[in-house]
Amino acid sequence: MIRILLADDQALVRGALAAVLRLEPDIDVVAEVGTGTAVLPAAQRTSPDIALLDVQMPGRDGLAAAADLRRSLPGCRTIICTTFSRPGYLARAMSAGAAGYVVKDSPPEQLVDAIRRVQAGLRFVDSALAAEALVGGASPLTGRETDVLRAAAEGGTVSDIAKELRLSPGTVRNHLSSAIGKTQARTRAEAARLAEGNGWL
Repeated sequence: MIRILLADDQALVRGALAAVLRLEPDIDVVAEVGTGTAVLPAAQRTSPDIALLDVQMPGRDGLAAAADLRRSLPGCRTIICTTFSRPGYLARAMSAGAAGYVVKDSPPEQLVDAIRRVQAGLRFVDSALAAEALVGGASPLTGRETDVLRAAAEGGTVSDIAKELRLSPGTVRNHLSSAIGKTQARTRAEAARLAEGNGWL
């Protein structure tokens, strides 16, 4: 049996996924959680083979939870299952150690196939998203530009961002200016929207 941990903050989606997976003779859903913070403790308690994680959840997001699992339970492989068909999220998921990436509007058979492939030691990525990622490339933002833009997306002033990230206001302005140029935006708010839309934040 392939032991699955499901993590999705929407109870209806989580329940539907569990019901679909339980129809398979070789899959057993051993844990269901609704926050990213609950992923690691549930995995330590139930020893799943695969964690099926949404990206956006309360507490830690699915990408951070995938990295937690890679560090603490390397025998548990991760598949990101999300509504976000964005190349940036795919790149970040793979960097966090995910072995698979499935978009929620895929047919159930594709999710089951992904689970079996990942359990067999392979990787699985939604084919349309993989093609888009090849065309779109990786994030053009540096790590610090990403941090600054993420803080800007929350509506902070330059001073707020500087305090939060322990940078000088001038350094924050430089990073914002660079990020605006790289995203070809007109304002920092637009740059943050574009970066988030591409999954870079």
